Amino acid sequence: MTEDTAAPAKRRLHPGLKFALEMGPLVLFFVVNQKFGIFQATAALMVAVVATLAVSYSITRHLPTMPMVTAVFVLVFGSLTFFLQDENFIKLKVTLLYALFGSALLGALWFDKLLLPAVFESAFRLDDAGWRKLTWRWAFFFFFLAVLNEFVRRSVATDVWVNFKVFGILPLTLLFAFAQIPLMMRHEQKDDGAEEPDSHF
Repeated sequence: MTEDTAAPAKRRLHPGLKFALEMGPLVLFFVVNQKFGIFQATAALMVAVVATLAVSYSITRHLPTMPMVTAVFVLVFGSLTFFLQDENFIKLKVTLLYALFGSALLGALWFDKLLLPAVFESAFRLDDAGWRKLTWRWAFFFFFLAVLNEFVRRSVATDVWVNFKVFGILPLTLLFAFAQIPLMMRHEQKDDGAEEPDSHF
């Protein structure tokens, strides 16, 4: 009997459930804001992000990187918003979160490391050149969203900003993600037996 045993496969969320868990808190935030206002919506968002992480962990037994970081920001800035009754904190959270994502991607790249493979949880197999190009694109897109959010949050009323967060940032992100498909197809690794590059986290 050999000592080598196959590592158990990492359990993954069904794509439909994954999408629901990602979109659920945002939809709840929008609906509660429409009915009760930004402070109640912020409290609902805080509860929702914790609940979605709990559901995700109960199924996969691990916490996805970006949703976990996002949840921390929501809890910190949401608490400041709710308890200090200052809506600027929840608005600023979006700016700082996207700036952090962009900085983390480029900072890791500076040290010859790639964060995106971990973020995408091996859903895609790209060569190093593809991951690096994709990293640059996503980093600058995150910086663009941070700047755009700063402009909008300083220029419009809170209800309009909430609409922008749901119906502006989300479609922009989906369009940007779909626009990366040609790059990902060009750099897709066909050999399933290839080892993961050492530069990945």
